[in-house]
Amino acid sequence: MADHVQSLAQLENLCKQLYETTDTTTRLQAEKALVEFTNSPDCLSKCQLLLERGSSSYSQLLAATCLTKLVSRTNNPLPLEQRIDIRNYVLNYLATRPKLATFVTQALIQLYARITKLGWFDCQKDDYVFRNAITDVTRFLQDSVEYCIIGVTILSQLTNEINQADTTHPLTKHRKIASSFRDSSLFDIFTLSCNLLKQASGKNLNLNDESQHGLLMQLLKLTHNCLNFDFIGTSTDESSDDLCTVQIPTSWRSAFLDSSTLQLFFDLYHSIPPSFSPLVLSCLVQIASVRRSLFNNAERAKFLSHLVDGVKRILENPQSLSDPNNYHEFCRLLARLKSNYQLGELVKVENYPEVIRLIANFTVTSLQHWEFAPNSVHYLLSLWQRLAASVPYVKATEPHMLETYTPEVTKAYITSRLESVHIILSRDGLEDPLDDAGLVQQQLDQLSTIGRCEYEKTCALLVQLFDQSAQSYQELLQSASASPMDIAVQEGRLTWLVYIIGAVIGGRVSFASTDEQDAMDGELVCRVLQLMNLTDSRLAQAGNEKLELAMLSFFEQFRKIYIGDQVQKSSKLYRRLSEVLGLNDETMVLSVFIGKIITNLKYWGRCEPITSKTLQLLNDLSIGYPFLSQLLSVRKLVKLSAVQFMLNNHTSEHFSFLGINNQSNLTDMRCRTTFYTALGRLLMVDLGEDEDQYEQFMLPLTAAFEAVAQMFSTNSFNEQEAKRTLVGLVRDLRGIAFAFNAKTSFMMLFEWIYPSYMPILQRAIELWYHDPACTTPVLKLMAELVHNRSQRLQFDVSSPNGILLFRETSKMITMYGNRILTLGEVPKDQVYALKLKGISICFSMLKAALSGSYVNFGVFRLYGDDALDNALQTFIKLLLSIPHSDLLDYPKLSQSYYSLLEVLTQDHMNFIASLEPHVIMYILSSISEGLTALDTMVCTGCCSCLDHIVTYLFKQLSRSTKKRTTPLNQESDRFLHIMQQHPEMIQQMLSTVLNIIIFEDCRNQWSMSRPLLGLILLNEKYFSDLRNSIVNSQPPEKQQAMHLCFENLMEGIERNLLTKNRDRFTQNLSAFRREVNDSMKNSTYGVNSNDMMS
Repeated sequence: MADHVQSLAQLENLCKQLYETTDTTTRLQAEKALVEFTNSPDCLSKCQLLLERGSSSYSQLLAATCLTKLVSRTNNPLPLEQRIDIRNYVLNYLATRPKLATFVTQALIQLYARITKLGWFDCQKDDYVFRNAITDVTRFLQDSVEYCIIGVTILSQLTNEINQADTTHPLTKHRKIASSFRDSSLFDIFTLSCNLLKQASGKNLNLNDESQHGLLMQLLKLTHNCLNFDFIGTSTDESSDDLCTVQIPTSWRSAFLDSSTLQLFFDLYHSIPPSFSPLVLSCLVQIASVRRSLFNNAERAKFLSHLVDGVKRILENPQSLSDPNNYHEFCRLLARLKSNYQLGELVKVENYPEVIRLIANFTVTSLQHWEFAPNSVHYLLSLWQRLAASVPYVKATEPHMLETYTPEVTKAYITSRLESVHIILSRDGLEDPLDDAGLVQQQLDQLSTIGRCEYEKTCALLVQLFDQSAQSYQELLQSASASPMDIAVQEGRLTWLVYIIGAVIGGRVSFASTDEQDAMDGELVCRVLQLMNLTDSRLAQAGNEKLELAMLSFFEQFRKIYIGDQVQKSSKLYRRLSEVLGLNDETMVLSVFIGKIITNLKYWGRCEPITSKTLQLLNDLSIGYPFLSQLLSVRKLVKLSAVQFMLNNHTSEHFSFLGINNQSNLTDMRCRTTFYTALGRLLMVDLGEDEDQYEQFMLPLTAAFEAVAQMFSTNSFNEQEAKRTLVGLVRDLRGIAFAFNAKTSFMMLFEWIYPSYMPILQRAIELWYHDPACTTPVLKLMAELVHNRSQRLQFDVSSPNGILLFRETSKMITMYGNRILTLGEVPKDQVYALKLKGISICFSMLKAALSGSYVNFGVFRLYGDDALDNALQTFIKLLLSIPHSDLLDYPKLSQSYYSLLEVLTQDHMNFIASLEPHVIMYILSSISEGLTALDTMVCTGCCSCLDHIVTYLFKQLSRSTKKRTTPLNQESDRFLHIMQQHPEMIQQMLSTVLNIIIFEDCRNQWSMSRPLLGLILLNEKYFSDLRNSIVNSQPPEKQQAMHLCFENLMEGIERNLLTKNRDRFTQNLSAFRREVNDSMKNSTYGVNSNDMMS
């Protein structure tokens, strides 16, 4: 250990500096010294001394956290006896020192929980020594309240620790521990917790006693942790909260059939202070979400009846709901009523009419107080959305009464949003809900279903409110004395109304819609289009960004429902549009869309949100679908004069966002790609082989390229202007290249850009390689150009273009790769943006070129052309500059790398075989790590790479054993030699694949099976040892069955890798996996087999 941390006094001083000092340098030095201390050999004994003799809480905290790190490490773990001693020491320490600082107690309990979890399967004299948690805490629970709190906290932390997977240990090991804990201990802990809560609620709680407060809080946390346990290993994402079902084991049925469990929590809610109530309600949310199959129909009805009674009681005494946390949890509880129970079951509950009235009143009141807990409204709207969606399917004879209450909820939402406008504008510091686009969209999606229930009432209300606001707005605009505030209020109200009208139109369900409802939609659409005409006419003087975004949202919904194949043109909506606005058919409606798009691009070119949403609308219109009427819609679109205007005048003069604005960032030009993708699609409709029309369309881009070429030809030029021109240009071209997915049109683009303008792109990479804002768009354009999408890159037999295109690709990859490697050390937080993103695009580009089937790569070596070698060698240089961890940490990088590696191992194995040993080992270890990646695409790609490598190895080995006149080539010989020198790498992958297939939820079994046969045939002795080890790890009564499973796996398998043999093995493997799972279901096998293979 370093000299400067010898004594305890020095350690204590370092702890003080780490936790108390405000000087950053001192803190960093202390941190560095303490990291050295944690890694020192005598850390364990020093930690014990700190706990025994340390005078400050900080030194005790350091000792506890160091011990936690020591027991958690995977390499060189502590022996079993030592861990048992630490566990016992911690329990005694907590039992003899009740006055420890809270954070020290917490750290020691965390240490106990970690030791217990990681040692769950450890045996000493046939006894699982770490499974006695309840016995361990009994002495705490029988003592004073302070000790009782420690005991409950230990159980709570243990439950939480076992429920959470950590990144340092295999997921399989975590799931085994969690499942075993669930089956052996969790129900006992839950029962104990409920009993202690019953005792606490049975006594008259002294609510002024802090310690009793603390005990109650810890008991509720423990109960919540038990109910929140991941029972079946789904690791649900908390963001998908509203879909949650709690998968309570069948063995817990008794606790939920006993109504006193449910009653306990409702009673607690009413008897304890509001500060504790959120935890009680959280427990109730989990209980209400118990899986339906735990009960039969009669039991479920009884359980639901108790649940609804409890909810009714809370609604009748709503005082505690004024606390935002209580209110939030209660809204979650209400949402669970419908997510877990059917409307047909709810209406049969005795008090249903009264409860639905109370819930409706509560919802209306909540919506009216829109500024209070806005994030909780989601759950209330979710409840009503599900109720409204169920109405057509309910078969129960009892009335659901939703036709009475749903319109009240719709009205409350609409009117409250409109009333909020004036309040927000007149008061400073209030957040405008319209600023949170995600939240507004989520609520509108819910309202679209709610509003469609009793749609006549929704429409009548919207028409009335819209007419009032539109009339006031028009009068204010005509009045010379109108105040800006009054205008802003009406614009805000109209913004909400346009959003809501778009949402309810988007809620139209074709099979449930009537002519009357379509006519009502027509009334609403006419009003929005009339408002649009009014606001567009004023854009030269003033415009309202939020109102424009609402219009675009409305157009998007209108397009989805009423444009194209979905709706008959005889729809009453079109009739109403014809009567009021003279829009007689779909073509005229499309012209309104395009008119709006052009207007927006003209006046709002500097407003990124409006520009990007407008271009997205244009893009959606240009796509067309494989339905005849959708294609007809695109043909109608192209014939419009406004579209022809766009195709002939796509310059900054008409569309300001195409200009080179000095104030904007280079990244703000992204929307140009969307614009040109749409224009490219529209151009292609009638382009055919008309080269003149194509040349005409490309004139602005030709001029831009010529301008950049002119700048590059002079020694001094305005670098910023050149960058902006070039980045805008390549973004435009990428949009066109993406749209041109037919051979004829793509060849026009290829002949236009090559060879004339390719040198300009190469020069840009050479000049600005260090600036990703420039290189990323150029590299992405090149990656698009070499991508043989829809077989568009099919050159004539006599054309050298495929080879020439690959030369350019190789040149760009080599130039970028060699220069980016000169950057030196890049800060960790910038490494992706500055370096890895560009490398990732290069990998994608090379993969697209190698797998495009338009180049015969054998030609390069034959004629001494080094383009292929340069590209591949650059790939290796770039790869070796990336740490292994980064390959899997950045999803886009890992996907591009592994898909490129798949192509290389399939078609260029001779190149892989010729690499240096350290490079081969790097690639193999990256495959080994990728096999256990969470991303299925990466994992499948690794299986494919491994299969190609193993097949190559097997073939070369087979050839080397046969007597042939032609010896193996040098690369193959070297590769075989390297593999024979390092058999552990292939063996490790064999054990990994086998481990995943046997012990994990293997989602790509077919892919896993392909390399496995080759791995087994290459390592027959190792496989035999592995098999024996797995068999011997099973309980004696299971060993014969496991041995038989392995026998069946290899039955009928020959020593070759022919397709027929592989397919036979894949079938055997499916049966093997089934049999192994059945065999192990009832066995509590030790984890040693997993440790051996992890």
